[in-house]
Amino acid sequence: MEFQEAKNKFVQTWGALGSQWGINKTMAQIHALLMVSNEPISMEDIMDELQISRGNASMNLRALMDWGIVYKEYKVGERKEFFTAEKDLDELAVKIARERSKREIKPTLKVLKEVSSIDANANEEEKHFVEQTQKLYDFVLKADNVLDKITEYKDNWLTKLVVKIMK
Repeated sequence: MEFQEAKNKFVQTWGALGSQWGINKTMAQIHALLMVSNEPISMEDIMDELQISRGNASMNLRALMDWGIVYKEYKVGERKEFFTAEKDLDELAVKIARERSKREIKPTLKVLKEVSSIDANANEEEKHFVEQTQKLYDFVLKADNVLDKITEYKDNWLTKLVVKIMK
């Protein structure tokens, strides 16, 4: 397999995988392209490589920067903006986990807390509903707390040591 074919295959596969971690295909493809590029890439080059519009490229680059996994760079003597992706895979995983928690888990916790707090004295069905949604809330809260602890490891020397030992 030639380099360009391998690169295209990776970008397409990463794009398909993007929906698994909460982003659209084009956003994941842009991220993949930037992640495997040894130099920062201009928006125009991203558009050409992926055959996407300027608006699509701009919107998805902005979203990737909001996630904190793509950075804007400037080159001396160039008027174009260039972009690069987070290359540290541990840092990438932490940022994705934090963003997914913020966008998916925290809103779910809010809903679960709200629905499990209803007054359920009327019948067995209501009591069962409250009991089950409270159990779900407790479970998701524990999972989110574990995720928070894992993503804080970069700031905690003890957790760093544990992670290093586990590797």
